[in-house]
Amino acid sequence: MKAKYILMALGSIVGLWSVAALIGGIVSAGGIGALAGQYMTAVGLVTPIHTLVDFYTHIKGIEYLICVAFFVAFPVFFKYVNNAKEPKAITA
Repeated sequence: MKAKYILMALGSIVGLWSVAALIGGIVSAGGIGALAGQYMTAVGLVTPIHTLVDFYTHIKGIEYLICVAFFVAFPVFFKYVNNAKEPKAITA
């Protein structure tokens, strides 16, 4: 029973420390967007673009991904739209 309270206190201390570290990081970076940008650059999700060739290569890769998405989505959408149901014959 006593161990439960010790773990709760330890968890609360770690939680307060992590919130304080996050707020300190936001303040020192200059905002949430700047902190997210620094994080993504540090982890390697975003690489800085230094030359026009790097920028063009990046944009061309994104364009190819968009084209592939449309090549997949258009036939599916076309089949969905042109799904004609045959009328049922009414017999008396």
